[in-house]
Amino acid sequence: MAVTTRFLLGSMNGLLGPIKAYAVEIFRAEHQALALSSVSTSWGIGLIIGPALRGYLAQPAEKYPSVFSKDSLFGRFPYFLPCLVISLFALAVTIDTWLPETLHKHNDINRLYDDSYDVLEAATHESNTMEIRETVEGRESTSLLKNWPLMPSIIVYSVFSLHDMAYSKIFSLWAVSPRKFGGLSYSTEDVGQVLAVTGFSLLVFQSSAYPYVERMLGPVMVARIVSLFSMPLLQSYSCIALLSGFALRLTISCASILKSLFSISIQTGLFILQNQAVEQHQRGAANGIAMTAMSFFTAVGPAAGGALFSWSEKRQDASFLPGMQMVFFMLNVVQAIGMLMTFEPFLAQPRQH
Repeated sequence: MAVTTRFLLGSMNGLLGPIKAYAVEIFRAEHQALALSSVSTSWGIGLIIGPALRGYLAQPAEKYPSVFSKDSLFGRFPYFLPCLVISLFALAVTIDTWLPETLHKHNDINRLYDDSYDVLEAATHESNTMEIRETVEGRESTSLLKNWPLMPSIIVYSVFSLHDMAYSKIFSLWAVSPRKFGGLSYSTEDVGQVLAVTGFSLLVFQSSAYPYVERMLGPVMVARIVSLFSMPLLQSYSCIALLSGFALRLTISCASILKSLFSISIQTGLFILQNQAVEQHQRGAANGIAMTAMSFFTAVGPAAGGALFSWSEKRQDASFLPGMQMVFFMLNVVQAIGMLMTFEPFLAQPRQH
């Protein structure tokens, strides 16, 4: 039932691909980093606020006995409240998607006439019209699957998405697991507080700092740098579990914020590369392909993360990377693979359109 429900939720959610294409269309080239950072921020905040809501709203009869009775609907079905809230939110989003679209699609033939005015003045009308038509038809017939700047960026995006999805599942499991297994012994409410703070930090960083950083370094260099810093940070989580009290709460909040900022910076950079690699009329299809490939990888993430987490709890006394150290090490292996794939000749830099 859980697998079927998750499959249906994913297969019926077609928002992110069109949103990325639309965000590029309504912003000029110099502001596209801000546009796509807002998209990836929304995605990242959703991955964080979702578990936070689950932590606050799950089992309401136990957490808020003065409001919800154990004999009420919410007491008999302890996870009904978060599902109800998310369903109402999805209903509001569905209504919002019926707003009229205001996308302006440029005319390729007119643009080519404008860009080559002097040439058109010197040539005959018939020969130039044929040349323009052949150019446009050549662009339209180009297969996206043969677009080398596009396809590697989608593969790299899928690898990092696998890492992020596995991390998001493992983090919550690790935080609520007992101390004897290397966890934090947090309650679901404690986890929700950490993730809520992280979500707010994402909003601030992506709307203010990321566009300037991307403009100075470029999306690929940003992805490489944050991937490099992310690996020692993630491996330090095992040491963070040794802390307690206020020191633990402060440290894990800072670590969660940094890890999420790193992940969302990588995603935003790859969004930019994907949209720069194709023509305007191909962006919708390109983002659809990217979302499809990412979905296959993220489908593996929760299952692989859960299996890895369970296996780690059985090897607490292992001589090599015992317990949770192995979990974070394997996450870093995926992160390192993704970082290596950002180098040439695999990841080619697309030209600006």
